[in-house]
Amino acid sequence: MPKVAYHLDLPEAATSCVVFASPHSGRDYPWSFLRGTVLDEQSIRSSEDAFVDRLFDCAPQFGAPLLRAGAPRAFIDLNRSVDELDPALIEGVRRGGHNPRVSSGLGVVPRVVANGRAIYRGKLPLAEAERRISRYWHPYHQQLRGLLESAREQHGEAILIDCHSMPHEAVEGVARSSGRRPEIVIGDRFGASAAPEIVARVEAAFAGAGLAVVRNTPFAGAYVTQAYGRPSRGQHAIQVEIDRSIYMDEARIRPNARFQAFRRLLRGVVAEIAAIGHRDAEQPLAAE
Repeated sequence: MPKVAYHLDLPEAATSCVVFASPHSGRDYPWSFLRGTVLDEQSIRSSEDAFVDRLFDCAPQFGAPLLRAGAPRAFIDLNRSVDELDPALIEGVRRGGHNPRVSSGLGVVPRVVANGRAIYRGKLPLAEAERRISRYWHPYHQQLRGLLESAREQHGEAILIDCHSMPHEAVEGVARSSGRRPEIVIGDRFGASAAPEIVARVEAAFAGAGLAVVRNTPFAGAYVTQAYGRPSRGQHAIQVEIDRSIYMDEARIRPNARFQAFRRLLRGVVAEIAAIGHRDAEQPLAAE
């Protein structure tokens, strides 16, 4: 089993109401898990948001915490609801209403990795799925809820930036007026998970760094933005997807020659986003 459910990097002083989280960058693949799969150690990492936690690891320097998954996405998907159990994978689970994520094998315990490649030879016992949920999903989300509650108590508002990466091919068909292929996709569930003023400032932080940004296409946000985005209560959730080809070799799952330069570029973006949540920021937060 993976050693821990999450890693938490805290600032010396919580001066921002922004919380950064990376639910898919976990890379602890224990041998007990790998020997039960039909994939090799490289293939099983294909749906991992590799190195995203490193891209955002400067967040605590700007007064914002960073929550990082300990378990890998292929083992437990922290961006899914606990009831998104796949009957095609888990014994004893009844088929419910149509859920496209579950049907495609991407439930809370995934059946496949990228490109629909099966992880297991057969089914898993329900007890195994429940154990993963109990040991990894619940602790991660309990910590995430606690961070957001603390931010709201201290600052009157909380902003969650849920950090992800996407395959380069995911945005091939997404058009922009400039003709550039999108490099960043910001998801706010089409306005449901965050106030428009805050989304605009997050978008401006990436665009100001010279990155091509679009909203909600092809990724509008999944469970995390849906569950935690409550703008009417002063709690906002925004998903950020970054084109992996910018900073890594997707085939080898290794940082590429541009990794450090891009990481430095994102440092300025992270600082600007964290400043949205500073009490002394020039612009006020969205009204509740």
